[in-house]
Amino acid sequence: MAKAERPFLIVNPKSYLYGQKSLELALAADKTAAETGLQIFFTCPYADIRLIRENTSHVVVCAQSLDPLTPGRGMGHVLPESLKEAGADAVFLNHAENPKTVAELSACVKRAKELDMITVVCADSTMEAAAAACLDPDIVLAEPTDLIGTGKTADDSYVTETVAALNKVNPNVLVMIASGVVTADDCYNVVRLGADGTGATSGILNAPSPAVRVQEMAEAIVKAYKEREGK
Repeated sequence: MAKAERPFLIVNPKSYLYGQKSLELALAADKTAAETGLQIFFTCPYADIRLIRENTSHVVVCAQSLDPLTPGRGMGHVLPESLKEAGADAVFLNHAENPKTVAELSACVKRAKELDMITVVCADSTMEAAAAACLDPDIVLAEPTDLIGTGKTADDSYVTETVAALNKVNPNVLVMIASGVVTADDCYNVVRLGADGTGATSGILNAPSPAVRVQEMAEAIVKAYKEREGK
């Protein structure tokens, strides 16, 4: 059974990469996870889950979403069991590009938990993140939607206030801050300020070497966490 650990990094190519290109970055992330000991999640299109799982040993393969159905009817929807069987041990839910109603989100978290899948629930504001934490997911990704892909990170007060709010509502939920995270320094800063993890899409894919950027980010997260915890 996979379990979310702090600190962590989520490498999230969304659907910019698929097939062989997705696998190449996953292999680089897998190598970094092995070398640093950091928990690294790797998201990929549904059709690539088995390819990534069968060729990696250290990354947590993460599906982009799922639907709250059980085996049977549901043509065209994403069956959680099929994701788990293919090798996904985690799932993103309620991303800004694929939002869900509260009822849908609650049902999705429940279905994922039944299959021992790590749940990463996205939220736009501190208030929304606190509400999401009440659903008891493993990770809440709190990111202002208007910063996604801009290269502008949330300010320090947003990070500290969000972490404090989520810890108050549900101390068992890990807090991820990722909006606009581009560089290793960005990763270092949000973890230093209290986040349990972070991640990126464009910050990794637009780097001169995405594999090197993943390595830099992982090392920065490990360093920040050790300094914060006095290890």
